[in-house]
Amino acid sequence: MVKKDTIGPEEIIMVYDKKTGMRGFLVIDNTKRGPGKGGIRMTPTVTKEEVFRLARTMTFKTAMADLPFGGAKGGIVASSEIIHNKKKKKAFIQAYARSIKQYSPNQYIAAPDINTGEQEMEWYVQANGSRQSCTGKPRRLGGLPHELGSTGYGVAIATEIALKHLNMKPKKTTFAIEGFGNVGMFSAKELTDRGLKLVAASDSKGVIYNPNGIDFKKLLKIKKKTGTVINYPGRAFKSPEIINLPVHVLITAAVPDLIRKDNYKQVKAKLIIEGSNIPISYDVEELLHKIKILVIPDFVANAGGVISSYVEYKGGSIKQMFKLVKQKISRNTKLVLDLSKKKHISPRKAAVKIAIERIR
Repeated sequence: MVKKDTIGPEEIIMVYDKKTGMRGFLVIDNTKRGPGKGGIRMTPTVTKEEVFRLARTMTFKTAMADLPFGGAKGGIVASSEIIHNKKKKKAFIQAYARSIKQYSPNQYIAAPDINTGEQEMEWYVQANGSRQSCTGKPRRLGGLPHELGSTGYGVAIATEIALKHLNMKPKKTTFAIEGFGNVGMFSAKELTDRGLKLVAASDSKGVIYNPNGIDFKKLLKIKKKTGTVINYPGRAFKSPEIINLPVHVLITAAVPDLIRKDNYKQVKAKLIIEGSNIPISYDVEELLHKIKILVIPDFVANAGGVISSYVEYKGGSIKQMFKLVKQKISRNTKLVLDLSKKKHISPRKAAVKIAIERIR
């Protein structure tokens, strides 16, 4: 159930298009700092409640990144057949764009999310009529596509700061990537470049684990050639079992609610970096904090994408984008960890405190 509080939501819009059968949601959570920013998620199971949780994450994320945006999120309910049929998918995206046109771009600026990318943003712009209505567009439309890896780059920066906080040496640190997609892939590249050892990676088909280390370039080739990471040499497990593996750092980069009350005690990592949105509920993060597992919250660690969106929105360059991502995520991760330590509270509570102060 969506509960209104002093932050939001300001608007909950449910849309339906009779011609295509498209059903969707838009939650505009808070616009005190500027138009609500958030991607469009397209899955068979997306719900109003899920979209609200993601919109609230965006409210905190844009405030934490100190950007002139608020928080919002879009969701389209679509079957696998629709998602994988270009013609039908375009019809759904454009029906959704027309349905919420009165809100976008004045109150809502769209972006890519699960099953949406630069092609979908181009369709969205075509139906909306304004290039300012979304970010993550193709370069020819003035975009800085998420395929540049801004989110994964930011996740690596947050990891770097957290390792220093824990006095851990990168070259003696092992890590696992939950979800070897866009965010996970770039996170893995950036972290291996910094000397960390990749020992596990997952996708929807399963987990591959090799305690001797996984060669990133070889893994990438195998993923592209076979469609899954589990064909890399090593031991294969079911996807959710990645949380059970003996690693120093777990990077979440895919599914929501990965770690729950029924499995949090199985986590072996001492540091979790939330590259995905809402991978752990707030109450479970508190439980992890009590057993000395450090969690860097999603809206701190994975803000690289929205920072990139801001640079695109302002007409900036790729070089400016990477510079700003590094600057903001380094500063904010350190702020959160310092406040957490000083007040003896979880990083989530520290981050929310900072974000709410910036919203107000």
